[in-house]
Amino acid sequence: MIRRSNILVLVTLSLLFAGWMPCAAAASRAWLDRSEVALGDSVTLNIETDASAAAPDLSPLRADFDIRDQNSSRQVQMVNGAMSTRSLFGVVLTPRRSGELTIPALRLGSDSTAPLRLSVAAAAAAPAATRRGDEVVFLETEVDDARPYVQQSVGVVLRLYFATQLASGELDLPTPSGASLQRVGDDANSVREIGGRRYNVVERRFLLVPERSGELVLPPARFDGRAVGGFFDDYFGRGSGRLSAASAPRTLQVQPQPDGAPQPWLPLRSLQLHYTATPQQARTGEAATLVVEATAQGATQAQFPELPVPSVPGAQVFAEPAQAEEHFDGDTPRLKLTRRYSIVPSRPGRLVVPGMQVTWWDVASATARNARLPDLTLDVAAGAGGDPPASAPPALPAADEAQDAPAAAGNGLALPAATRAPTLWIALAAVFALLWLATLAWALSRRRRGHAAAVAPAAPDAAPVRSRQGPGELRRAIDAGGLDEVARLLCEMAGVADLDALQSRLADPAQRAAIASMQRARWGGDGDIAAVRSQLREAFRQGPRFEVQAPAPADALPPLYPRR
Repeated sequence: MIRRSNILVLVTLSLLFAGWMPCAAAASRAWLDRSEVALGDSVTLNIETDASAAAPDLSPLRADFDIRDQNSSRQVQMVNGAMSTRSLFGVVLTPRRSGELTIPALRLGSDSTAPLRLSVAAAAAAPAATRRGDEVVFLETEVDDARPYVQQSVGVVLRLYFATQLASGELDLPTPSGASLQRVGDDANSVREIGGRRYNVVERRFLLVPERSGELVLPPARFDGRAVGGFFDDYFGRGSGRLSAASAPRTLQVQPQPDGAPQPWLPLRSLQLHYTATPQQARTGEAATLVVEATAQGATQAQFPELPVPSVPGAQVFAEPAQAEEHFDGDTPRLKLTRRYSIVPSRPGRLVVPGMQVTWWDVASATARNARLPDLTLDVAAGAGGDPPASAPPALPAADEAQDAPAAAGNGLALPAATRAPTLWIALAAVFALLWLATLAWALSRRRRGHAAAVAPAAPDAAPVRSRQGPGELRRAIDAGGLDEVARLLCEMAGVADLDALQSRLADPAQRAAIASMQRARWGGDGDIAAVRSQLREAFRQGPRFEVQAPAPADALPPLYPRR
């Protein structure tokens, strides 16, 4: 027989056990995927809890960390008839300062995690791939000139090294203040071995154009991604599978335009001009083809001036639009321009075509240079029809002169004026008759078109002729070209002659304000060029917006009653 005291003990133990079970189910823990990082790198904080409907309060982390890429997952299990729920939260943290940082205790409902320690080392002055080999992923940034001139094109190469298989990732290089940054070309992939470890390498190229002199800081590039298999590692405590890396910032010293530098300002590493096709012979009235090629290292098409059209005495010159090819030569942008000219001589003899010349600034030697082509000398022959002599009489003499003209020498007959006058009047009468018939036909066709217009709806006014330039060309001009080129492209896209007419055509007030700021910066010297570019870039992000001109109302309905 069970004693009464034993029953009380069993009931008390059961209640204690029942009360202990919820406390055990609400256990929470937190851990980092690594305890030491460099400033600029990211670390993943994982939080696991058995408390249902509880999310961590991350606000205490914002004092020392930037919070990005939050996600969560939940797992439900049934063990011996009892159901349990486990939640896992992941968040990517980027330290804001170096030193020993503390991950504070985070609350999840009524429970909380334990504090964690993170050691953040100061960023290195410059990345060096030769010191790598023990990291799964890292970045490096290279520039082709650490002391460029203002408005000089600087090639920037961003390299991502990773020694694992990536499931996804994002690579970004922020635009520095006081410069424009444009991505160029497609990513290049390769494989390198560093420190005895095999890395996959992704190269991404950018074009940096400083807009003012002084110190220019290129911000750190960032990579955030996930390795293959990282999703299942979350549940087994083997890390999140997330990867992150950052490059060290780069500081450039931008030099101003030197005093007395040639204008237009064209800073380059090298410039070469040469003929790719020259005419072997020329004839009056016939086009001779001349092709010039310019190869510039350290510039883009938006920065390079248009190849000039030579002025040739004794001939007309017609130029086609230049054809451009842009690519990278190592870390430096390279441009090749090809332009075709048609030269039509107007008289036979010796014809001299002056050689083209382009002045530029050599950034390597800090000197002004002049690229020049030699003159071309052509012997022009008479055309197939020949040229009339300078003293040849006019083919048709005036009527007053014909009346008193003597008989022409040779086999021709000199008719008296009385005989030739009726022929002239007959010809004029025939011309007037043809004109009258044409006017009658035009009036009849206009009457038929008017009949059809009374039933058909009026067609809208024809839109002005637009340029073939698109938003892509406009964005490239805003980022890397001059303000004059931006103004020209916008006027061409609107089909107008000047910026005043352009402002009246724009429907967006922000775009009209950006044009006004650009005008003040171009002519009044009022405003920062970088700020103007930023305003133009934001206002014309989706291209210009023009007002739709309403068609003129037409009286398309016939009268209700016939007119008598």
